[in-house]
Amino acid sequence: SWSTVCDADFDQQDAEVVCRELGCGIPVKVLGSAAFGRGEGQVWTEELQCRGTESGIAFCPTSSSLKHSHCSHDNDVGLICS
Repeated sequence: SWSTVCDADFDQQDAEVVCRELGCGIPVKVLGSAAFGRGEGQVWTEELQCRGTESGIAFCPTSSSLKHSHCSHDNDVGLICS
């Protein structure tokens, strides 16, 4: 199922994996603060720790820390791929 991802600590390696998984080329720009609008449903609040080589975000390690438990749809990450 789909969910939005919290923009906190979302970095270039995470973006590379998401663009690859979606078949959309390489990341051009990462935007935060729900730049494309607020999503609906669940927000992925675990910190992604992708290396950039994974085939999908489900294969990225995550932090079990609760430091992003405050995230809401106001913090949805936006991504522009080439």
